[in-house]
Amino acid sequence: MGIEYMKHLKFFVFLCILTFTVSCGQQKKYIEYKVKEGETMRTIAKNLDMKTRDLLRLNPDVSRKPNANTVIVVPNKKMITTDKTVKTIVTDEVVDEVVNNTEKEINDTLLVDLKKDFVIYEVKKGDTFYSLTRFYNVSQEELIVLNPELSEGLKTGQVIKIKAIEEGEVVENSIYEDFIEEDISLKVAMLLPFKANEFDSISHKNIFNKSALANYVTDFYLGAEIAVDSLRKQGVKIELNVFDTQKNSTKIRQILSENDLNSNDVIIGPLYSEEAEIVADKVKVPVVFPVYSKKQSNFSSSKLIKTTPEKEVFREELVSFIKENFKKGNLIIVGDGKSSSNISSSKIIQSLEAHDSISKVHLLKPNNGYINKERFLKILKPNQKNWIVLTTNDNVMVADALNSLISLPDSTKVKVFTADKGKAFDRIDNLKLAKIGFTYVSDEYVDEASHTTQLFNQQYYSKNKALPSFYATKGFDITYDILIRLASGEKLTATFNEGASYRVESKFDYNKKLLGITENKGLFIVQYNNDLSLTRLK
Repeated sequence: MGIEYMKHLKFFVFLCILTFTVSCGQQKKYIEYKVKEGETMRTIAKNLDMKTRDLLRLNPDVSRKPNANTVIVVPNKKMITTDKTVKTIVTDEVVDEVVNNTEKEINDTLLVDLKKDFVIYEVKKGDTFYSLTRFYNVSQEELIVLNPELSEGLKTGQVIKIKAIEEGEVVENSIYEDFIEEDISLKVAMLLPFKANEFDSISHKNIFNKSALANYVTDFYLGAEIAVDSLRKQGVKIELNVFDTQKNSTKIRQILSENDLNSNDVIIGPLYSEEAEIVADKVKVPVVFPVYSKKQSNFSSSKLIKTTPEKEVFREELVSFIKENFKKGNLIIVGDGKSSSNISSSKIIQSLEAHDSISKVHLLKPNNGYINKERFLKILKPNQKNWIVLTTNDNVMVADALNSLISLPDSTKVKVFTADKGKAFDRIDNLKLAKIGFTYVSDEYVDEASHTTQLFNQQYYSKNKALPSFYATKGFDITYDILIRLASGEKLTATFNEGASYRVESKFDYNKKLLGITENKGLFIVQYNNDLSLTRLK
């Protein structure tokens, strides 16, 4: 009797669990919610413990301040009220899901199959053809060929094919979506050496000569001003406080003692690595280091944000590109035998030969300071792919190697790469670089035809009666990217997890290392074309 009773009891419990599970599985993901007097999309999102931008995505036709009794779509979840209690949203109507469970399973299966062959993207509110083509490096025409429905424009919620995935290709899918929180206010401190002397007392080296430093600081600031002006026009209230550091650690300490820099949302600068470390050690807010320094690899503070990639990242980017695109042919590393932190021949060879599609990497080193063309011809093959990676910045060796490679027989084609396009390559005629399809890793790429570039140039010229320099554009890109992320209302470091961003000439793809230091890994692969134009390959 007892055993029989227990069997019935277990069966009853099983039925209860099954019923509960099925019931939960049939709950709708989204429901309708009627806006109450005084509520905004921001307050509703906060009560739902979700981001305002996500709620606006669900309701693309609803303003940030909807009228009372406006019906919106919200996730079917519990709402946190202002008195911190939790209650379930009660509504008379439930929004039907777009597809029923059977249709959803079919669509999910199709989507999984599509993702094997194509980069797939779901269109979000605010997306444009420009933002998608810039991020994924495809043209609008290519998108329309893969998705004919796009001839009628982008629509929120569309799932589209971006491009076919090549075998072994690593695809970056996450785009940071600019979003400005309503009534957001930011306080920013900018620390720059407007009156700096040229002598670096710590390293005993002139890392900038006097005129170059003055130009950099002035132009960087003028570019940053355009970024601040642009964001103010978009409704962001910005208090910008500029401090002259004078390239003097004593002055830095004085600024720290006389001002509450912790009252800022972010600090941009100082320009020198040792000063940046001093500031980061004394404050609790993010400190943005706006230039590259060899010393930045020694940073230890989690508050420091490195905006320029480490040179090691340049090498990794080149190796990754070659692995993804080299299938068959000859691969040659040309080095001077010297140890270079970012383009070490041995590191490149080791990494490449570990890849399945690359069986052999040849290494050529100079004899008596140069490499005879005949040594190239012994390895290079006619009518085959011949890729050559230069890992030296020696002026004579670079010039000698390139002169040999541009004078090869017509049947022997080569393509030349480097991870570090230093001054040695600036001395080479662009016609020669174009002839060998010279391809390099860069932390800048400007599309002069883009609307963003043209708008920035116009704004800068209108205010300063001159076109922006490289430094001015960097000042704009760094300042705009950091402040637009803060304008989302989220912590700056939290936005770094939401994707990479492209500005006028820079890519910002921030990653946090094991020690908590945040660094930008955003780089481009750029190729010279026969007409001397540049093409971004990645």
